[in-house]
Amino acid sequence: MDTILPDKSGSEFPRVLVVDDDPAIVRLVASKLDMSGYRVMTAESGREALECIARDGLPHLAIVDINMPEMDGFAFCRSVQQYADMPVILLTAVDQEEVVIQGIEHFAEDYVTKPFSPRELMARVGRVLRRMGDFAYTLDPIVHVDERLSVDFVHQQVVLNGEEITLTPTETKILFILMRNAGRTVTNDFLLRRIWPLDEIFEDTLRVHIHRLRQKIEDKASKTKYVGTERGIGYRFLVKAQA
Repeated sequence: MDTILPDKSGSEFPRVLVVDDDPAIVRLVASKLDMSGYRVMTAESGREALECIARDGLPHLAIVDINMPEMDGFAFCRSVQQYADMPVILLTAVDQEEVVIQGIEHFAEDYVTKPFSPRELMARVGRVLRRMGDFAYTLDPIVHVDERLSVDFVHQQVVLNGEEITLTPTETKILFILMRNAGRTVTNDFLLRRIWPLDEIFEDTLRVHIHRLRQKIEDKASKTKYVGTERGIGYRFLVKAQA
């Protein structure tokens, strides 16, 4: 399906991706989101949603049906999780309790059962976005931080001073979370829970990944820093890179 992008530019209008193989549900949810002031992207399968993200950039939030042919909602979420911490609200059938539990543990911030109240869904969208925070940069396919640094989350790479540098999935996801909270300190505990939700990983491991990320995105020649450390607390993406 086509991307619906009303004339609402700027980060004050979060972008929401709706993924469902039922065109009627897609139209209903997209219409309610548009009337509520969101920018809307739509897709009728997980694979189409991935193509939409690659073409138009990541959304601030995705509303995803679990049961879809070709690529279901979980497979779609699993793919995006490789490089971004995109919040998800799952659309589920009433009799899918075990599936819902699996979705909440692995992928989603919230869920809504079908048939659902559009007002309830909009309330949940607003609550999740307030909890997760806005992305400090325009979520284009290529996110331009400044004249030195650009980030391509989908392809897991950065361009630093014209040079393409590949990131690991973990480095990409850490960078996404830090940039989403640019200028604010992200605690070690929060990063550990978002990057490794089901694993017992300690701060030493996180510190190694941060170190490797810094080596890739920070300009050694000009001593430009993009990631600051709040010792014993966490890390902060510097809105204006420090030299």
